[in-house]
Amino acid sequence: MNNSKPWKKYPLIDTELQAVNELIQQTIKTPHPSLQSALLTMADNGGKYLRPSLLLLAARAVGKVDEQTIKLGASIEILHMATLIHDDIIDDSDKRRGAVSIQAAFGKDVAVYTGDLLFTDFFDLMLGAINEHDYFVRNAQTMRQILNGELGQMGQRFNLKQTLNSYISDVRGKTAALFRLAAEEGAHFAGGNHAQTMALANFAENLGIAFQIVDDLLDYNGGAQMNKPTLEDLATGVYSLPLLLALDKPNLKQQLLPLLNKKRQMTLTNMQAVQRIIVNSSVISKSQDLAKQYVHQAVDCLNILKPNPAVRLLKQLPNKLLTRNF
Repeated sequence: MNNSKPWKKYPLIDTELQAVNELIQQTIKTPHPSLQSALLTMADNGGKYLRPSLLLLAARAVGKVDEQTIKLGASIEILHMATLIHDDIIDDSDKRRGAVSIQAAFGKDVAVYTGDLLFTDFFDLMLGAINEHDYFVRNAQTMRQILNGELGQMGQRFNLKQTLNSYISDVRGKTAALFRLAAEEGAHFAGGNHAQTMALANFAENLGIAFQIVDDLLDYNGGAQMNKPTLEDLATGVYSLPLLLALDKPNLKQQLLPLLNKKRQMTLTNMQAVQRIIVNSSVISKSQDLAKQYVHQAVDCLNILKPNPAVRLLKQLPNKLLTRNF
């Protein structure tokens, strides 16, 4: 596995995060050569490991990291990997984390099986780490939230009348729910009381919403720099925040409708025209402002916690998120 994670710059959790990496390597094994190759490709491509890092930092904010916490961190990242693989199948994405996606490299059939296998690995780790019925329920609820968020987004494809509220609702499920679970489990199983646990969970949920808004901005104005394809959402009819804000402005809507009404027949030229309209308008800064609002809400959630190195690092995270400087 590629251990050159951005989080290595933070010595506070480096040892624990390496333990999460090692456990993931030990867990994602199968005797099927194609699946094993696909799994290793996904793991080696790496990622920010933001969700397990949130879990570890939440644990350190109120207590300490132990073997149980490491298992939960690995389970969270494996669940995230599974959802990414299935997302790439649905979106027919060629790239993931700056490299070829599993479905593009190995075919959709191998990708489906690989994602399914990772779900079983998630359950194995989660069941080995949790002995409380309430948190079995929380994991199940989170999986349902993620699915409902994705289904909500799918139901809104090519919908020119989608509202900001429905967009935020889908983001709260498909992205922020797993952020929330990570911080909540980290705090709870490290001995945090209810108020501490909910403060960290709310922090992570707001962080997750801001994270998705920034990700949606990259689809228009910075994807290549961040190893993310541009216009990918637009090509699949996913109208994310910048476009929704633009459609709310009559002058921009008048320019956009002839392009968007082409729906699945949109050419690259049409999509690039939409991109220019978005980038040259005020909606980019308005989207950034909304991300900042969620960032401020996230930091405010931490005010009830006693200062310590983990809390201080968590307070730094949101501003790093705004520039994806992890």
